[in-house]
Amino acid sequence: MRSTTVTFPDKTDTANPSSQHTTFVQRIADVIELSKPRLVVMILITTAAGFYLGARTFEWLRCLHTLIGAGLTAAGVLGLNQYLERDADALMERTQERPIPDGRMGPLTALLIGAVFTGSGMLYLTFIVNVLSGFVISLIVVSYLFLYTPLKRKTSLCTLVGAVPGALPPVVGWVAARGSLTGEAWVLFTILFLWQLPHSLAIAYIYREDYAKAGFRLLPVIHPDGASTCRQIAFNCVALLGIGLLPTLYGIAGSIYFFTALVSGLAFLGVGIYLARTRSVKAARYVLYASLLYLPLVFITMALDKVAFF
Repeated sequence: MRSTTVTFPDKTDTANPSSQHTTFVQRIADVIELSKPRLVVMILITTAAGFYLGARTFEWLRCLHTLIGAGLTAAGVLGLNQYLERDADALMERTQERPIPDGRMGPLTALLIGAVFTGSGMLYLTFIVNVLSGFVISLIVVSYLFLYTPLKRKTSLCTLVGAVPGALPPVVGWVAARGSLTGEAWVLFTILFLWQLPHSLAIAYIYREDYAKAGFRLLPVIHPDGASTCRQIAFNCVALLGIGLLPTLYGIAGSIYFFTALVSGLAFLGVGIYLARTRSVKAARYVLYASLLYLPLVFITMALDKVAFF
């Protein structure tokens, strides 16, 4: 019997300049997607706010250097996280079309891109801005990749652990501007720490079935009825409402910020209570949307209403 070899056409026509251009554009798009630009923007907003609030005399060039270093590191860490969780991403509907599980980018390529971005960002902050900002950004890298990421498969406490690196960006900005770590920086840290808990738990509740497929031991996966998750969300919204007012009490921001934080905190708490009462996915989405509005509103207002005397 004569054997027959079946060949498939190459999707990339190397002889066609138009095809090469399309491939190049797609690769750039995949690199951008790997870095999760929307999350990077959110991180840079809090970093810039921390820098501005910590600066006695604002230096535009130093702020730009800080944002470059922080942005590179954030993009790299988020890419490395996708490399480490590539098998889990392939199991979840919401992540199956990411570059690695979809096959558009090889794991080693993602590892290299993530490592280059992360390493260059850390070095940039250390040598161009100051050593302290480089040290704080290194804490983000280590805690996110080597504590939070593996713990997601082991314990629901991973959410608390993951909130630590997520709350450090404004501290990076503060020490980059001030050159020292003071109590005001920890106020910013605590606000962001408490904000992340309802934000992350709402996402986990919405996609709890997907997370269960991937073997993540998140709170809504362990307790799918949502009772404990909704209680935690409401509790942390209450805590955030109080802690969110501290910048005015510490003399970081003025009365406009106080009023904005109070109203925003009450609204955030309101949707948190609504979720606790209904335990619905619809209410969880309201909590997620509220969190995405709360954070930039509060930090931008804090920067605009900065008290200049401290």
